[in-house]
Amino acid sequence: MRIFDCIAWVLLIIGGLNWGLVALGHNIVDQIFGPGTEIAKIVYGLVGLSAIYAIFRSRCCSGSDSCKK
Repeated sequence: MRIFDCIAWVLLIIGGLNWGLVALGHNIVDQIFGPGTEIAKIVYGLVGLSAIYAIFRSRCCSGSDSCKK
């Protein structure tokens, strides 16, 4: 599970930084891959899945001894 945690963490950082840049008028994912391209949609999807994974992972670890790190 450690590899999934690392991948999710990196994708969440990328997504968070991109949203911060969107607030400033720059979308780095669209600038790299092109707006609306399939690759950009995949990146956005992976960031979303990482967020869902992080939610369930943190919920598991918050009060349960059954979470294995």
